[in-house]
Amino acid sequence: MAAFVALLRAVNVGGTGKLPMTELKAMCEELGFGAVRTYIASGNVVFTSRKSESAVKAALERRLHAHAGAPVGVLVRSAAEMAEVLADNPFAKMAPNRTVAIFLDKPPTANTLADIRGRNDEEIKLGRREIYVHYGDGMGTSKLAIPAAKTGTARNMNTIATLAKMAAEL
Repeated sequence: MAAFVALLRAVNVGGTGKLPMTELKAMCEELGFGAVRTYIASGNVVFTSRKSESAVKAALERRLHAHAGAPVGVLVRSAAEMAEVLADNPFAKMAPNRTVAIFLDKPPTANTLADIRGRNDEEIKLGRREIYVHYGDGMGTSKLAIPAAKTGTARNMNTIATLAKMAAEL
């Protein structure tokens, strides 16, 4: 059995996509995932499955769509990949609560950095299937727009560290 981390997009953020984590846990268990645990209310879940990453993603997206009546984006990483995201953080010396990885389904394209708008003091680096951003003054006042991140979802390094640890323990 492989350990996975699933990150839901736009769940319980800014008054949209309400989904209690108890319901998310129950949905994952209904799908046959094992050792299911959620972390904070923003749509983070770790579990084990014999399915491939793509099969896990498809099953979870179908189940969430049926529940919500609308598509819910899901980004999936293996336990090893989540540990790599943490280890590859190019801003490891910066405040972890001001540094995020934006998770994507595919590697960022060559024009990802060229398409960015509203950049101020943010530092940006591309990862394997992530975009790392350090928000010097915090996210709250940032006007940064990254078109490539439209279908992705961001988590700060504190959350990533916790999820990587949880997945490693499965």
